[in-house]
Amino acid sequence: MLIIDCPYCGPRDQSEFSNGGEAHVKRPDGSAEIGDREWGEYVFIRANPKGIFYERWVHSHGCRKWFNCVRDTSTDEILKIYKIDEERPKLDSFKNNVKTPSGEPNLGSGNFTVKK
Repeated sequence: MLIIDCPYCGPRDQSEFSNGGEAHVKRPDGSAEIGDREWGEYVFIRANPKGIFYERWVHSHGCRKWFNCVRDTSTDEILKIYKIDEERPKLDSFKNNVKTPSGEPNLGSGNFTVKK
């Protein structure tokens, strides 16, 4: 069970929240004039790193407010929670785990038989 510390309500069970995907995605300049391909990339294409990542969450079964967090996607550990209007922390201020709990490297497929 994951406990998420809502910045408005305090610690609650993960089941009360919904993940809103990558945080801090900037709308393209001149978006009224861009083509379908560029608009589609803005709407649908997101980073999906293995490691430390900015995310947006909503307390959907509570205060219904949105907030941001820094989460390590390889360990599911929430490193920092902050309100939407607060300045985002720098990712390099967090320690990136070298291995996942299952022993995989922090990058790549985890297939140790492939030689480089």
